[in-house]
Amino acid sequence: MTNANRIAIAFLLAAVAAAPTAHARAGWTDYSRLAELVATSKHYYTFRLDLEGNPSGCRDKSWFYQDYSAPGADKIFDALLESLNSEVRLRVYVTGICNIDGYAEISSLGIIP
Repeated sequence: MTNANRIAIAFLLAAVAAAPTAHARAGWTDYSRLAELVATSKHYYTFRLDLEGNPSGCRDKSWFYQDYSAPGADKIFDALLESLNSEVRLRVYVTGICNIDGYAEISSLGIIP
């Protein structure tokens, strides 16, 4: 093995060891109020809950998204829209998938008064 190969291998191992690890997990968030809902012309909508963290491990702790084509997405979007005019608290189930913006994908919504 040449010195150049050893250096390349050492550099690769150091880069892998130093890379941030994505610990994406699924689970329910805590209950919170809806802070913002954004309908987009993209294939998904986004929203922000007043949270300081969520179980997904995604980079952004308070922003979430759901694809418009996901089963039940229209019902969840309508419930989020309605919650803007009330004092309900929400929680979402994150799937463990993070988008390129660091938002956590959701699949379910829970609401309490």
